[in-house]
Parts: sequence; C-alpha cells; structure tokens
Amino acid sequence: MSELRKDPVTRRWVIIATERARRPTDFAKPKTEEKILPEYVDNCPFCEGNESLTPSELMAYRHAGTQRDGKGWWIRVIPNKYSAVRPDTPLERRGIGMYDVATGYGAHEIIIESPYHNRTMANMSEKEIEEVLWAYRDRILEQAKNPDIKYAIIFKNYGPEAGASLEHPHSQLIALPVVPKRVLEEYEGARDYYAYKERCPYCDIIRQDKSDGERVIYENDLFIALAPFASPSPYEVDILPKQHSSTFEKIGKIEIMELAKIFKIIFWALSEVLNDPPYNFILHNIPFRGNGTEFFHWHFNLVPRITKLAGFELGSGFYINPVKPEDSAKALRDKINSM
Repeated sequence: MSELRKDPVTRRWVIIATERARRPTDFAKPKTEEKILPEYVDNCPFCEGNESLTPSELMAYRHAGTQRDGKGWWIRVIPNKYSAVRPDTPLERRGIGMYDVATGYGAHEIIIESPYHNRTMANMSEKEIEEVLWAYRDRILEQAKNPDIKYAIIFKNYGPEAGASLEHPHSQLIALPVVPKRVLEEYEGARDYYAYKERCPYCDIIRQDKSDGERVIYENDLFIALAPFASPSPYEVDILPKQHSSTFEKIGKIEIMELAKIFKIIFWALSEVLNDPPYNFILHNIPFRGNGTEFFHWHFNLVPRITKLAGFELGSGFYINPVKPEDSAKALRDKINSM
C-alpha cells in the first residue's frame, strides 16, 4: 500500500509507491562490456597537459616549481567556458512593469577534481577526495569575500543523464547575488521548525533515524549517511555532520578526513548496487552573511538519476518514489557490510 510522507524541513510531500516496489537490479544500468577509461585523452580539456584548451586557472593545488596553466597540478579550478553568470557583468536590478530583472552577475567555476581522466568518486582514494573537499571549501571562502554574492552552490553532475557533458571528473560552483528558491525553502523550513521546537530539525532527524536504525546507511565518528524519510528519488542519500554545524567552509582537517572516508564508502556502495549510476550531488549550505546558525545544518544530498519526472510531478510538485527509503538504505548497508 502506498504512503504519503512529508519532509519535516521543506514540508514537501512524497508518494512512496510501495506497490511498485522494485529491486536494485531493476534500476541498475544494463550490464554491457565494461568501458575502461584511459588516464589521458588527447582532446579532453580537463586532462593534465591540455591546459591551453581551457580559460586561465583561478586556483590550483600544484607541485612545487610548476607553472600556472601548465602541468603539475592535482586540483585545478577554472572559469566555466560557457558560464551561466559572469563576474565582469555589472550587477544591476530593474523592473519591467510587474517583472523583476537583474543582470547575469555572479561566478561559474569548474573544479577539476583530478588530472586523470578515469577517476570517479567511487574509485578515488580517500586522499584524493580530501583534496576535492578542500577545493570546495577554498572556493566558497573566496566567493564569500564578495559582498554582492549571497550564495554559492557546489554541485556535481555525473553521467549524461545527470547533465554532465564531459566525463573527466569535475564539479561546479555557481555564485549568485540572490539566494535560490529551493535554498530559501529549506532555510525557512528549518527556521520555522526551530521557532516551534527550539531544536535544529537536522539534529532531530539524526537522532530519530539513529533510534529507528532502518534509514542509517553508514556512520563514522563525525558523519552519518542517511536515506531521507521522504526521499523524492530511489537510493537518495544525505551525508551530514553529527555535531551541529551550519557552515561547510568552517570545516577543519579532521572533519575533512572523516568526510572523505564516508564519501568513499557511499559512492563505492552506490556504484556497486546500481552499476555506476548517473547522479547529481549538491552541497546544502547556509547563505552568506545571514542568520540561522542555530537552525541550519549543512549537508550533502546525493541523488541517483534512475527515474524520470513526468506530468504528475511537474504539475503537482509531488514526487513518486517506487522504493522505500528503508529498502534503499538496507541495500546500500548490506553492500557496505559485505566489503
């Protein structure tokens, strides 16, 4: 029998269509002859040695003695060649009758996660993932210096179905002079929950899910991976710090190491269970220079792109998830326990 579940923060309703229950193998990509990617591809602009194919770098983690826009890096950040917004566009706001308009001001960056073409979050070492996380922190801190920027979103598209146009490992940052609507919904939902209960809703979610046990996928000393109670998508995962923290960029060395460990395990398990699925993941962070440190709790949201939106979802705002989050969590947990 189907269930309607409500997210306690966003207040979004989801239909858990249990009568459509399906096994992990029903969502896994078809098993075809395994494609072995090389470490280097001649025409890939993100491979080491092809730096001339990209805009000049904004930041790089480099070996001593190497030159800007040359070989010798292990993380490289560049402007997106096809930027959605640009930092050299003056910020102007105006009205056109009843409509609000602003110039396309902001920043759009590519975080090249490795010089090697064949790396993925599932096969990277913990140390390689740590370096990616440090880059996220550093680029957010850089954008936060700009008083005109209100929010910087870090996200990753993996696979063509998730919007990736290049297979070389990379993430993106888009910094904006406005706070995106979905971020506001989550921020305001957390604020309202706190106003009523005087507790952070995410801290309550962690306590509740640890008590229930069914939706916990994996945890270490500092972080926990959960299948959200009202997951809009099958095999969705939230990764949260166990101790309350609203601001990702305040993360320290020990936290980075522990976060990299849980990333490594979760991405490996997801790849094993669903045969390397396409996915998006997004950092949910507090807006710059805003209040809310007591009620907002940063986290990463990982969404495998294994179902499609149709008319009902687009028209109603409801999502239909054919897999109970508890079953998703069990499948991933069992794979981890079999390591």
